[in-house]
Amino acid sequence: MMQFPLLSRSGLLKKLIAESSNEDGSSCVLDLHDVPGGDKTFDFVRRFCYGVKIEVTASNVVSLRCAAEYLQMNENYGEGNLVSKTEEFLNEVFSNWPDSIKAIQTCEEVEPYAESLRIVSRCIDFLAMKVYSGPNLFNKPKVECDSSQNQAQDPALWNGISSETNLPPQGDDWWYEDACLLSLSLYKRLILAIEAKGMKPESVSGSLIYYIRRFVPLMNRQSSFNEKNNVNQQGTNTISNSTISEADQKSFLEEIVGLLPNKKGVTPSKYIFRLLCAAMILHATQSCIDNLEKRIGSQLDQVELVELLIPNMGYSVETLYDVDCIHRIIDHFISMYQPTTAATSPSITEEAALIVGADALTPMTMVANLVDAYLAEVALDVNLKLPKFQALASAIPDYARPLDDALYHAIDVYLKAHPWLIDLEREQFCRLINVQKLSLEASTHAALNERLPVRVIVQVLFFEQLRLRTSISGWLFVDNLEHSQNASGNLGLLRSNGNNGQQQQQQGSDNLRDRVKEIEKECSEIRKELQKLAKTKKSWNIFSRMIFRKNSSKFCRESNGCDINTSSSAMNGKPNH
Repeated sequence: MMQFPLLSRSGLLKKLIAESSNEDGSSCVLDLHDVPGGDKTFDFVRRFCYGVKIEVTASNVVSLRCAAEYLQMNENYGEGNLVSKTEEFLNEVFSNWPDSIKAIQTCEEVEPYAESLRIVSRCIDFLAMKVYSGPNLFNKPKVECDSSQNQAQDPALWNGISSETNLPPQGDDWWYEDACLLSLSLYKRLILAIEAKGMKPESVSGSLIYYIRRFVPLMNRQSSFNEKNNVNQQGTNTISNSTISEADQKSFLEEIVGLLPNKKGVTPSKYIFRLLCAAMILHATQSCIDNLEKRIGSQLDQVELVELLIPNMGYSVETLYDVDCIHRIIDHFISMYQPTTAATSPSITEEAALIVGADALTPMTMVANLVDAYLAEVALDVNLKLPKFQALASAIPDYARPLDDALYHAIDVYLKAHPWLIDLEREQFCRLINVQKLSLEASTHAALNERLPVRVIVQVLFFEQLRLRTSISGWLFVDNLEHSQNASGNLGLLRSNGNNGQQQQQQGSDNLRDRVKEIEKECSEIRKELQKLAKTKKSWNIFSRMIFRKNSSKFCRESNGCDINTSSSAMNGKPNH
């Protein structure tokens, strides 16, 4: 039997009683199953109507406000009714960060009513405004202590509140921990509201990574030895909830990936790689995986080698590492930095570096070095097929590699790990190398590398001799120029000396002719040896040692002391002679 104080303050109960009253005055029973907050909240309402003191907190004010609205406990049914009281308390809650976090967490229990009363949106707006404004603008107490004692000790205190700002400095991540207390739907709305207010994308990205690491344990896996200390340091602030199902983890990951800022470099590449690996393990949608691969491709020049070594997680594991994934990432990068006039003619390819400009050349070169280092790592995998290696190496344009030393090293590692390749495959494989772009150390190593085809070795020797001839021609030109300058500068002296000057000039010309004849003789010997080398491979050892001991050692020692015996150490490995 409903009592009078309750009926007098609730318009809904008063209406229901009037409709259910029997004409004979007998009692009636009302079943209220839809009261927001359930029995516990209705008990608070009952006590309020009977004048019993109740404790309204940030944890129950939302359900009380919704119940008051449902029961129509407004000012029409008594001054200072429950609607006005709870609304007044909500305004106080929405001026305090910790209370707002507690209040919004309870909104899910009464979601339809909280949404209709705009309690959720008001709370989201307040939280977003505080995040954007900074932690020092809300009245969060610094320490809990006796205000009267502090006031006596510190004259700067007024009514227990410090007039000076002595709060310790806090970074942009001060709100990450509290935001993790929200459900995914509320957190998503908070992030969108924060972005709408113009929050820095770096802070938004940091919060998203912090949030996903709370609910997807795969994000906390140690991916390399270099990250060991970093993972341990963050372990105290990161909770891996292993009770979450894989389906829920997949939903979390896909939602978070969709919220990541699009600005390049905002999200560290190591976390994008972790997201990608987690997406593969959890079998996320293809659009989610494509999104992550494109993000990595857009900042591939900022990636470290260890991050590219993604284990192969496919159903048919053929290779140790996921080479296909890395190939797609490289293609995304190339599509962004490749010149718009993507022609295949050699003349345009050689000038491509000038077309793309200096700003794009540096990232392209960095990626070329990264890919070559990656090729050297995956080349050790005996299951890596030759076409996959060739496709990955060919994905980088030729102009992106100032030198082909790193590519040559990767190819040498592959040949060593795959000794069963036939000569034709080796010859086609080595066409990836531009022998004209090998350094002196790499050329010396290649000339003594028995794993290379004879044709490649001949090309290396031929272009080394061209370089040698060009260098000598340059020296002769300088000598000739110096003689000409000396002759013109000492013109008066030559006239006075007469025959002595003519004799010196004649002697210089004779020396020049002798050096030219010597070079021509060496070139003739090279042609003969090349013809012999084409007939048999056995003559290679004699030929290479004769040429390099005679020419390369002579000029290498003059420039930084490089000789044939020590050049192999520059290639990060000794060849098998």
